[in-house]
Amino acid sequence: GLGLLYIGAQTLIKGGTGLALRLGLTPLVIGLTVIAYGTSSPEMVVSLQAVLSGNGAISIGNVVGSNICNIALILGLCSLVTPVTASSQIIRREIPIMIAATVVLCAFLIDETLARWEGAMLFLGAIVYTVTTVRAARKETEQIRIAALEFKSEFAHGGESAVKPLSLSTAIGLTLLGLAVLVAGSHFFVGGAVTLAQGWGISQTVIGLTIVAFGTSMPELATSLVAAVRKHSDVAIGNIVGSNIFNIVGILGLCALVQPISAPGISLVDLGLMLAIAVALLPLCKSGGKISRIEAVLLLVVYVGYTWWLIANNAG
Repeated sequence: GLGLLYIGAQTLIKGGTGLALRLGLTPLVIGLTVIAYGTSSPEMVVSLQAVLSGNGAISIGNVVGSNICNIALILGLCSLVTPVTASSQIIRREIPIMIAATVVLCAFLIDETLARWEGAMLFLGAIVYTVTTVRAARKETEQIRIAALEFKSEFAHGGESAVKPLSLSTAIGLTLLGLAVLVAGSHFFVGGAVTLAQGWGISQTVIGLTIVAFGTSMPELATSLVAAVRKHSDVAIGNIVGSNIFNIVGILGLCALVQPISAPGISLVDLGLMLAIAVALLPLCKSGGKISRIEAVLLLVVYVGYTWWLIANNAG
């Protein structure tokens, strides 16, 4: 299931990037929307599958764990490879939006449930965020558009800038194929995760916060690392921030709309850490305009410590 999720996400990202080329999106916007949503697709299908199969704790644990993993582990690894620079738009607009979405989610989960009306509010936020982001991109100058298209052609085709962009039909076909593989992968992955939880005596929430969260974050890890190595910081950090926003407002919003979710295993420590690292990302990016290697090590230490705490606490 994990293998299918990875293959499906990469196929979906390639198809979605091809479609984005036709829409004339800028590098930052493609990182915040198309790639971010594409790399979050495993979280989406796994969370939906979990909710529909009566394992709602996995869906919330998946999103909370993925958001922690995205910043503390993935962004930490990317910044360790090469210090990631944050653009002014990321600092001024995107990170504050991510923090606001995280605050709202924490408030909703205080009672350890996510009602349908709360899901509706979150999902409405996803629609508003996507529309405003794309509309803002449309106001970019033609010169920036040309530079963006040159960059995206290189990124979408593994650095071979001479290769022509995907045709519209190919892009749509890859997108649909990626979605189909993701759905199949989610079925096996959730089934395996539930069986592991039962066999090892570990709660579904902890499985969601660890194994499921890390597994569904693999596309973000692969995409952001590739972008960081190629010095495309906008895509690397835009992918992480955009994924975290979409995980909350899009995924949990839709899941709660389909069926109210109960997650008694989500603790204040889990929610507090998710909020703390979201808030901490703002001063980290503001300090010199980039995340240094020392700061990257601190992020990684936080993730390792949190994972150890989860396992030790569960064992106790």
